[in-house]
Amino acid sequence: MNKIRLNVSILIFLLVSCGSAAYPLSIYVSPEGKDSNPGTSRAPFATLAAAKNYVSGLRKKQPFSEPVEIIVEPGIYNLAAPLEFTSEDSGTQTAPLIIKGKQGAKCVFTGGIRLPIFQKVSDELWKVEIGQLSKYGGAVQQLFVNGKRAVTARTPNEGEDFKLKAVTETIAKGDQKSAVQGIRLSPEQIGVLPANKSMEYLVISINHAWDRTKKPVSRVSFFESTAYINGQPMQPWNKLDNSAQFFFEGERDFLDAPGEYFVDWEGTLFYIPRAGETIENSIAVVPVLEQILIIRGTGDKKAEYIQFQDLSFQYTHYVMPSSGEEPAQAAAPSEAAVMLDYASNISFKGVRIAHTANNAVWFRAGCSSNRMEQCYLHDLGIGGVKIGEMTISEEENRATHHMTIDNNIIRSGGHVNPTGVGILIFQSGDNTISHNEIADFGYSGVSVGWVWGYGKSPAKRNQVVYNHIHHLGWGQLSDMGGVYTLGPSEGTVVSNNVIHDIYSYGYGGWGLYTDEGSTGILEENNLVYNCKSSGFHQHYGKDNIIRNNIFAMQIKAQLQATRVEPHRSFLFTNNIIYFNSGKLGENNWGKVSAELDSNIYWDTRNADLKIEKEQHSIVADPLFTDPQAYDFSFRSNKTIRKTGFKPFDYSKAGVYGNSKWKELAQFDRERALLFDEMVAKRLKEEL
Repeated sequence: MNKIRLNVSILIFLLVSCGSAAYPLSIYVSPEGKDSNPGTSRAPFATLAAAKNYVSGLRKKQPFSEPVEIIVEPGIYNLAAPLEFTSEDSGTQTAPLIIKGKQGAKCVFTGGIRLPIFQKVSDELWKVEIGQLSKYGGAVQQLFVNGKRAVTARTPNEGEDFKLKAVTETIAKGDQKSAVQGIRLSPEQIGVLPANKSMEYLVISINHAWDRTKKPVSRVSFFESTAYINGQPMQPWNKLDNSAQFFFEGERDFLDAPGEYFVDWEGTLFYIPRAGETIENSIAVVPVLEQILIIRGTGDKKAEYIQFQDLSFQYTHYVMPSSGEEPAQAAAPSEAAVMLDYASNISFKGVRIAHTANNAVWFRAGCSSNRMEQCYLHDLGIGGVKIGEMTISEEENRATHHMTIDNNIIRSGGHVNPTGVGILIFQSGDNTISHNEIADFGYSGVSVGWVWGYGKSPAKRNQVVYNHIHHLGWGQLSDMGGVYTLGPSEGTVVSNNVIHDIYSYGYGGWGLYTDEGSTGILEENNLVYNCKSSGFHQHYGKDNIIRNNIFAMQIKAQLQATRVEPHRSFLFTNNIIYFNSGKLGENNWGKVSAELDSNIYWDTRNADLKIEKEQHSIVADPLFTDPQAYDFSFRSNKTIRKTGFKPFDYSKAGVYGNSKWKELAQFDRERALLFDEMVAKRLKEEL
């Protein structure tokens, strides 16, 4: 009898709700709905959580044989807690759960709180009383005004930094894991600090090589011109030294530039408006959730067969721990707005993730066969997409593999921590990273592998192909690249990418960068130009193949190698090296154990360039159509026929699809000009 009642209830539901539905079962969600409603188009639920729970309940009682969809009506959905999906919410291969925004609609799930209207203090200063900071999860360290990220009051202002003078360190007696560092300050630097205040909320943020250290300042000695910080001892491989740069934040005295804000502990937020902003047209949002979406199965039962389409996830927050942040390459431990563990056959299509304090998405433990396609990830606090875990687990079902990240725009990151990466693969293999637009990060574009040296690594057979990777570094960090690899990676392919405009702070703005232990990687048919340090650099590795690439117009040097090892480091063949500035080779290029042959070299300043030990290589103009305009097609094949170079269509790199999507992927011209100005300024300073 119960089964009969269940079947009748489902039939009645279908008759009511499916008049215009594309699937046998369609559930509706609307900002105007109620969770006590039945979820029909005329009486929708108010929350996605209610709709999801309703479907899961039905599925437990009566398995579905066809897809089930939850249709999200246009509007803003304010979340009090992250959306969470478990194995209990899974679909099946024949009956997946599809959650999609209504066609053409803007469906936004937000982890932010809209603030009351600003009050005018003066023409140059507004304020708003936001109340107890506890309801925002602690200190307000992210603010967005009219959808644009505001800047915590700092000095020097954004775009400028102090250069670190010197550092002392005292390791605690009896505790080798605790230390005090003294940051020596110049007269200019100590002069920006208010001498008549306790400065109990003063914070220092330091970029050093590829890392960022951010700490509360425990005390300031004006007599010693030193700011002291506490924490772990400095890492011996990346100490704080005079190659670092830093800024201060946390004091109202630093509030002096449009777009900056400061929140005191009484709950008053002060903001300096940007040009064109008025109180009447300004909306301020403070994020309060660290995650917006969590998909979490278990080792025994994964969350699977769930599709997300045409939705937007916006606004996440992060509060620095009271002890500060120790350095971590690529901000590796940092979480994401969307977190997945033990999840398979999950897909994201047409999804937007923006205004985060952390990363966009992390396919972390036990993930397999998941996809992201035509998603737009932008204005990110750290990085874009992370795949796998930092450690290698002995549990077979904990491994993450076979992710597909295809045809996405991943742009504008590192706003909270500049060490974020566009796409980062840890201990994970068999992933495809293809046709993505990756730009405007402070660190590397794509990073593959997480083993330093020749130890065991599961990061094999990864495909990094047809991506457009550019405008990285911005002079903030060093030791970075367009595509960065680590450890044994047999079967990994890096091909048909266009990589350009990579500019580091100090050393190491490279296009293709095979770092410690990179092994068995094929890099071919890539176009690499306008990189600071060189187009290709191998620190050390084994049996990598670098062939049929175009390396053009790097700034300092064209090619670079560091460690000399007894085995063959790489094969370098059938490449074109075209340049008009800097050296041909740097460091131990020409000394490492490598096979070089059948390459074309052309220095526009020196037609008498000499190439030794390369039997079939030539010095000749490759006859590009217009290299100064970055047109690297060939007006004639006369030269390349001599070495066997095979032309490739580099225009295929980047996103594909309709004209609107391609237009969205176009890099902002003003940002490109700012990048060029930054490069010109840094080069002038280095002369």
